[in-house]
Amino acid sequence: MADSNPSQLVGGMDRAKQTLGSRQLAALLPDLAGMRPAYRHLAQAISALILDGRVALHVRLPAERELAVALKTSRSTVTAVYDLLRESGYAQSRQGSGTWTALPEGRTPNGITRLLGPQESAIDLARAAPGLPEQMLNEALAHIAPQLAEHACTPGYHPYGLPELRAVIAERFTRRGIMTMPEQILVTSGAQHALTLVMGLLCRPGDRVMVETPSYPTALDAMRRARLRTVSVPVTDTGGWDIEIMESTLRQVVPQLSYLIPDFQNPTGGLMPDDDRIRVLRAAQRCDTWLVVDETMTDLALDVPAPLPFVSHAPPNGASKVITIGSMSKTHWAGLRIGWLRAPSQLVTELAGQRVATTMGGSVVDQLLALALLPRAEELMLSRLDQLREQRAALSAALGEYLPEWTWQLPPGGLSLWVDLGEPIASPLAERVLDYGVRIEAGDCFAADPGIFEQRLRIPYTMPPDTLREAVHRMAAALADGLPRSSVTRQPRWVA
Repeated sequence: MADSNPSQLVGGMDRAKQTLGSRQLAALLPDLAGMRPAYRHLAQAISALILDGRVALHVRLPAERELAVALKTSRSTVTAVYDLLRESGYAQSRQGSGTWTALPEGRTPNGITRLLGPQESAIDLARAAPGLPEQMLNEALAHIAPQLAEHACTPGYHPYGLPELRAVIAERFTRRGIMTMPEQILVTSGAQHALTLVMGLLCRPGDRVMVETPSYPTALDAMRRARLRTVSVPVTDTGGWDIEIMESTLRQVVPQLSYLIPDFQNPTGGLMPDDDRIRVLRAAQRCDTWLVVDETMTDLALDVPAPLPFVSHAPPNGASKVITIGSMSKTHWAGLRIGWLRAPSQLVTELAGQRVATTMGGSVVDQLLALALLPRAEELMLSRLDQLREQRAALSAALGEYLPEWTWQLPPGGLSLWVDLGEPIASPLAERVLDYGVRIEAGDCFAADPGIFEQRLRIPYTMPPDTLREAVHRMAAALADGLPRSSVTRQPRWVA
């Protein structure tokens, strides 16, 4: 709902504030039955929503009376909530303008924090992504220099992607077992960009989307920001996917779209069996649901052969509503913002139109680099997979030595372990180990539904063995020093 006075001066800037509805905010808050004092728990819950990015910044909060009615509490309780939010820096107010969300100085939302660099000398375990060998990058840069000069004489807009790159990606799919034409490929600025384009074209606010839980946090964030309603199906590192639950969810909910990571699932590392893939494809076909299959981890097969493309298991006429997305971030380098999607050619045309409205086209430099690097992927992966196996073994050994009470399964591929801490301390531990020079995300950020996976950590093995060992040593030291009571109850850093 637009503000009746849209130009309010906040921090020297004019911002047109949107109002968060009282029912909308109430639906995001936990049941506070039995929690005392209620106002303090409500303030903590709202600040956590702001930090998590689920409530945007500079959004006007509901009027006190309206929120009190929606929460079935007294107006004085809501007044105390807003007072506490203002005192702690999570809200600001002006007479006649209401109260709007803010951040305390020095804090950033979690969705942004995950992408920011770690503090100096800290070991960053929040991002599971490898680097690109310097020699290979230098050789690729030298190789593309003449081609780049030729492209510099052209406008440089390629909404579908460079034709040569589309052909190389199509040939990769064909070589993996599914015949693909360049017209079925759209080059994007990473897999996340591909997913965002798909959701923007195929979904509308309020549509249901089936997702795994746990799943890739940034994908889940994109769905929340698109105001889609996620319906979660469980994935475990011991039992994998419960296909019967997936089939019944598809049948009963009939989601507009389903987002799956069947190859070395992020974060559990699971690999979906072929028979289960066939069942999911058939179930999705029966309810006419789009399947978006994230294959960014496909090439990271450590103990098993690399799987065939998911869509290759589709029944006759069952591939028309399957979209496969991939990227070079997990195999090559996340700084090379190159991803792609494979879909029916008509849909690719529509998605290209969607892309023009936002980015016009991708970076020609990045696409030329991808064109030079993809033919050398096998050469790169031979050494990379050996390195990952060594680092996985080092991480497992360090955990066994320093934190033997934790448990985990060695995944057949991927980039990380999904570690069970045995007790719900992931968030306070993640906060505490920052003081010990380790940055890691708690398991709850991988949850489609709030309040779960507090006993889990995703620990990547993308760093050298000695670095991984030191990181685990620091985590053990932080745990041995004890966690403050306020953190164990998952309160924000501020305590009023």
